[in-house]
Amino acid sequence: MNTPELAYSNKLEEYFDNLEKKAEACYEIGEEARGKGYDPKKEVEIPMAEDLALRAQKLTSVEGTAEKIRELSEEFDRGEVSLKIAKEVASRESGSVRKRLEDAVRIGLAVLTEGILVAPLEGIGGVDIKENSDGSNYVALSFAGPIRSAGGTGQAMSVLIADVVRRELGIGEFKATPSEIQRFKEEIPLYKKERGLQYTPSGEEIGLIVDGCPISITGEGTEREEVSGQRDLPRVETNRIRGGACLVIAEGMCLKAQKLKKYVEKLDISGWDFLDEYIKKYATGKGKQKEDEKKKGVCPN
Repeated sequence: MNTPELAYSNKLEEYFDNLEKKAEACYEIGEEARGKGYDPKKEVEIPMAEDLALRAQKLTSVEGTAEKIRELSEEFDRGEVSLKIAKEVASRESGSVRKRLEDAVRIGLAVLTEGILVAPLEGIGGVDIKENSDGSNYVALSFAGPIRSAGGTGQAMSVLIADVVRRELGIGEFKATPSEIQRFKEEIPLYKKERGLQYTPSGEEIGLIVDGCPISITGEGTEREEVSGQRDLPRVETNRIRGGACLVIAEGMCLKAQKLKKYVEKLDISGWDFLDEYIKKYATGKGKQKEDEKKKGVCPN
């Protein structure tokens, strides 16, 4: 005769088995319906997955990563796992450099966001390799509005992931021009007026981050309003406000600078010394600004 604990265990197992079977049946119906061609896509977009590792793999379609993510998760926290799995994907021999770069960034962000948000897919508009004026190459990380769902930490870490990956692939650093820096100094306050920001950095803060960052933070135009100064820049594809890029700099790189610095130090990543200067000069005032905005009735996003 079963003990109460064993009986309960068996019932619980039967319950979850039943849920899984019914879910599979629903997917079969969904696939059959989609196969008739009446919908934009002929397959069910949301895949079934049993854990974070498989969710991240299926969300990004970067194959052969789930098991490695599970292994890394036993030893490291999620932030470290995201950086390490991105580096592992970049080091693969198959696929073009640009494809491995993009896959690595997307799978890294998917791990950070637990494979349940659209940020790794729709928040990253694209990842490209471009040239500086001196002929050296660099990584351009293009963001779209849905990157907001990743939160400040995810936004900032996606840039660090891209830097780790570009080093693995032997790609050079981004070198911002004065015009590109001035563009963000105008653009971010404009975005604040349109959509709101949890933290609005000063022009000096924006300049320090954009000038020091080894990755080009850019993006598609998300707002109707256009900048009035620094228009038609050679390496900026639109004069419209780039909401995703503004979010990543303001709520990501600036607001989460201290958290970003922890991973830089933990993994001994060079080239991020500008964070030290930023934290020393500006990090202490953020809490006060957020409190002031709450008192004024500004709802942080």
